Amino acid sequence: MATSNHSAVSELILSGLTDNPELQITLLGIFLIIYLASVLGNLGLIMFIQVSPQLHTPTYFSLSHLAFIDFSFTSFVTPNTMVNFLREVNSITFYACAIQVCCFITFVVCEQYLLSVMAYDWYVAICNPLLYVILIPRNCNQIIASTPICGFTVGLVQTVATFHWSFCDSNMVIHFYCDNVPLVALACSHTQVKELLLLIIDAQHLCSLLILIISYVFILFAILRIHSAEGRQKALSTCASHLTSITVFYGTILFMYLLPKSSHSLNTNEFAVFYVVAIPMLNPFIYSLRNQEVKNSLKRMKENLCLAIK
Repeated sequence: MATSNHSAVSELILSGLTDNPELQITLLGIFLIIYLASVLGNLGLIMFIQVSPQLHTPTYFSLSHLAFIDFSFTSFVTPNTMVNFLREVNSITFYACAIQVCCFITFVVCEQYLLSVMAYDWYVAICNPLLYVILIPRNCNQIIASTPICGFTVGLVQTVATFHWSFCDSNMVIHFYCDNVPLVALACSHTQVKELLLLIIDAQHLCSLLILIISYVFILFAILRIHSAEGRQKALSTCASHLTSITVFYGTILFMYLLPKSSHSLNTNEFAVFYVVAIPMLNPFIYSLRNQEVKNSLKRMKENLCLAIK
C-alpha cells in the first residue's frame, strides 16, 4: 500500500459528460434551466410552507427540510458541472474532491433518512391517527434534528475510508463529479478491500430502502382494513406523492449502484444526471401538484391576494 495520497495525487481529472464543445454549450443551457427551476421550486416550497399556517404540521415540516436537502444536494454538484462545460480540462483538487464526496454522501443519506421518517409519519397517521396526534408533534423536532447528524457521520466515515488510500494508478475519475464508487475503483489497495467498501455502500442503500418497503407494507395492510372505498382512496392519495418520490429516487439509485457491472466501470452518467440534477427539481412539483392540501393552501393564498388587491 502506498504511504500517502498527497504524494500520489494532488489533483483529479473528471471525465465529464462529453468532449464535444457544441454539445457542452447545449448541456450548459439545459443544466442552467433545470438548476434554476430546482432552486426556485425548492426555496419556493419552503417559503410557501412557512407562510401557510394550515401547513404547519409535522408532515410539511419534514417536507420543507426535504426541499432544503434537495436544494443543497444539487448545489454541491450542478454549478461545478456547469463551470466544467466551459473549461478545457475538468480538474478538481484533491481536497475539493474530498469535500464534494463528503457533502454529496451527507445529503444523500439525509434524504434517505428523511424519506424513511416521512414514511413512518404516513404509517402512524394512517394506522393510528390518535397516536399520531400525541407522538409525532412531540418528537418531530428531535427526529428532524438527528437527520443532519446521521448524514454527516456517514458522509465523513465513507469519505475518510475512500480517501485513505493513494490513487496511484490514475487520476482520471470516470464521472462528471466526485463520487465515492469510481474513486474507490482507482485506489491502490487489494481488490478484496475495495469490494468490501463498495459492498458497504450498496448495503447502506438497501437498508434504507428496506425500511421504506416495510413501512409501506404496513400502510398497505392498514388501507386494506379500511371498509369504505372512499376511505381507502383518501388514504392512498395521502401518501401518493411520497410514494412517487421514493420510486423515482430509489429507482435511479438501483440503476446507478446496485445493478451488476464489470470491474466497477460506471457507464451511468445518464442516471447520475437524473439523480443529481433532475430529481431535486422534480420533488417540489411532485409534492405540490399531487397534494390536495398544498393546492388548497395555494387557492386560499390566491383568494387572499385578490381580496387584498381589491
